[in-house]
Amino acid sequence: MPSEFLAILETFPNPFPQRDYSIETICPEFTSLCPKTGQPDYGTLVITYVPDEKCFELKSLKLYLQAFRNHGAFYEQVTNMILDDLVAATSPRSLEVVAQFTPRGGIRSNVTVKYAKD
Repeated sequence: MPSEFLAILETFPNPFPQRDYSIETICPEFTSLCPKTGQPDYGTLVITYVPDEKCFELKSLKLYLQAFRNHGAFYEQVTNMILDDLVAATSPRSLEVVAQFTPRGGIRSNVTVKYAKD
């Protein structure tokens, strides 16, 4: 289910739609809010996808991810929201989001979600 932030994402035509190739985008400054404490959660997102007809534009991705700074969501929810929005915006052949959250209370969590076109 796409989020209210989906409209921020912009795309451009894939310059090589006839070819399978992967794009890896690393976002080391991701921030969202813990829904229980209201404290910030920090993490690194690694987004890897094989585009089909469209690619996402990086400045719009940055603005899209910044929209989560004041959004309260558990790690699992925010990671799945990002996957759903990127799939809705680009209709890729495949896409994977790995969210590596920094330790809190001595516990570190990584959440990996994947999409593959049928």
